[in-house]
Amino acid sequence: MAPAVVTRALEPGARLAASARAIDAADLAGRLPDIVIRAREVAASVVHGAHGRRRAGMGENFWQFRPFGAGEPAHRIDWRRSARDDRLFVREREWEAAHSYFLWMDCSPSMAFVSSLALEPKLDRALTLGLALADVLMRGGERVGLAGLTHAMSTRDIIERLAQALASAGESARAELPPAAPLPAGAKVLLFSDFLCDPAELADRLGRIAANGAAGALLMIADPVEESFPFEGETLFLDTDSRATLRAGRAQAWREAYAERLARHRDEIVRAAAGARFSLHLHRTDRPAAEAALTLSFALASGLERV
Repeated sequence: MAPAVVTRALEPGARLAASARAIDAADLAGRLPDIVIRAREVAASVVHGAHGRRRAGMGENFWQFRPFGAGEPAHRIDWRRSARDDRLFVREREWEAAHSYFLWMDCSPSMAFVSSLALEPKLDRALTLGLALADVLMRGGERVGLAGLTHAMSTRDIIERLAQALASAGESARAELPPAAPLPAGAKVLLFSDFLCDPAELADRLGRIAANGAAGALLMIADPVEESFPFEGETLFLDTDSRATLRAGRAQAWREAYAERLARHRDEIVRAAAGARFSLHLHRTDRPAAEAALTLSFALASGLERV
């Protein structure tokens, strides 16, 4: 896809339309303290229990009593509890088969893009949402880790633990594709990126992840400028991954062709996700982070099992 990520208007008096710079280890570490705070706020705003794993099933921990239903086997009746009431009750146990979730937040150069229409850079939004969902999942009883960086864990300071792992990751955190490292069988995977990558390479990587039974979801994060292409007049486009530049004499004349190319690219990303039987969701950085967190939480509550 032609680079259309960093733009600078050249007309007299025109303001800077967007900015981005390479993400180094110091930059990433510097962002994380504020992102950790925002992640906790977003996690707290997610509806309680949107992804709770507590449900009836095989396990040792008591969950709740419920009235005995007609047609159920009599051996399920809890006679001690039933003796205190004029109804029969069944003791339910909590389902204990916790899942292992692995997150990947894209920290490649294109994710540093931010326009004046966005609330924050794509990178900050990806990190905020990934860490917030980690906390939501942990509170639901699941284990969470970073793909290629950590094992899945369940700890109350999950946000801080994952943030520290990202800060220490070095160049491995800045690849534009999720890692090819093998995951446990049946793992769940959540990927946060703008997916401005080669769709064929992404399809291959998702296929490898899914081959071991993993199910997952992609959250495509976009700056509103990347969708609307609001540029007028002489504009210089700068590639975040290289020093390449592209000058447009009348940027508005490119708008229709750009929209068509973006639509084709996204169709290819959709097909790549569908080929691995992953779900895909779109989120723009001019929308609240909690909105995307709720969307993903409800998707998790419905299950990521491949159909």
